[in-house]
Amino acid sequence: MRQGPLNLITDVAGLRVGNAHDSVLRSGVTMLTGDRPFAAAVHVMGGAPGTRETDLLAPDKLVAAVDALVVSGGSAFGLAACDGVMAALHAAGRGFAVGPARVPIVPGAIVFDLLNGGDKVWRTNPYPALGKAAVAAAAEHFAIGSAGAGLGALTGSLKGGLGSASAVLANGATVGALVVVNALGQATVGDGPHFWAAPWELDAEFGGLGLPTAFPAAEEPLASKRLGEATTIAIVATDAALDKAALQRMAIVAHDGLARSLVPSHTPLDGDLIFALSTGARPLTDPVADAFGLGHAAATVLARAVARGVYAALPSPGDLQPCWKAAFGQAEGRRDQRTAPERSPRGTA
Repeated sequence: MRQGPLNLITDVAGLRVGNAHDSVLRSGVTMLTGDRPFAAAVHVMGGAPGTRETDLLAPDKLVAAVDALVVSGGSAFGLAACDGVMAALHAAGRGFAVGPARVPIVPGAIVFDLLNGGDKVWRTNPYPALGKAAVAAAAEHFAIGSAGAGLGALTGSLKGGLGSASAVLANGATVGALVVVNALGQATVGDGPHFWAAPWELDAEFGGLGLPTAFPAAEEPLASKRLGEATTIAIVATDAALDKAALQRMAIVAHDGLARSLVPSHTPLDGDLIFALSTGARPLTDPVADAFGLGHAAATVLARAVARGVYAALPSPGDLQPCWKAAFGQAEGRRDQRTAPERSPRGTA
């Protein structure tokens, strides 16, 4: 398993991601679409989800493919970002055909970022406009960290953010992940700089610090947020040809990636949710073995994406939490001086 050339979910050929955010609002929208509709599924493990049109992703439902997936800040207000995405896609002639009518299918999920210090007093809900802007910005290259839906994200101790990562498997399949890290739990171990996701890191993509020598195993975590304030929402994608039932299984297994990178995860106070999608471009060679490998890859790539989202977050005036680079950038510098590794240019955004 190795990184894709961009180390982004768009290493899955045919996918594009668009970010739009407002620094005064301290919130934003991230939208994923493709060259053509794609099969998708979803699995929710958190206790406080916020979603739109996720029921139609069940394997027994009529619609076989969707036009886009949306992850947004704004709590329930942010679900309106799907309206803006739908309007932009409809104008482009996209959508599920019912006679002469076309209806873009755009499931979405939100994180709660209403108490992060941004100006949330508005006359008109800003999220539909942000959704349209995200469609206009859609491209293979996109920013991670403090961007899009991750702009106002917080975690248990550090600023959260938008993360992404990818992997190319030995059988040639590509798996990617996109995640908004707004968790109740922490991406780092204790009070130090080390990421829980360190065992899965590739090419020093989030600092290359490895794991600490000791873990706070006996500590009992305290809830730093209230009910409904925390959520980590993600998309995992592959070019392997999976139907909706297989994608639902992939989404279930991918939740292991949240457990590997956030402590605690899947709490009653989080709304943890994962979409899974397939472009269907690469036929399976062995349905059992390939599905097994894809699930493992989705979990490891998602764990890496979580760490990358926190690692890439940037400081801004009025922050309620420090970002990783402000708190621990010197630790990374000492590591660089000690080992002087050659940094890969991949994964920059």
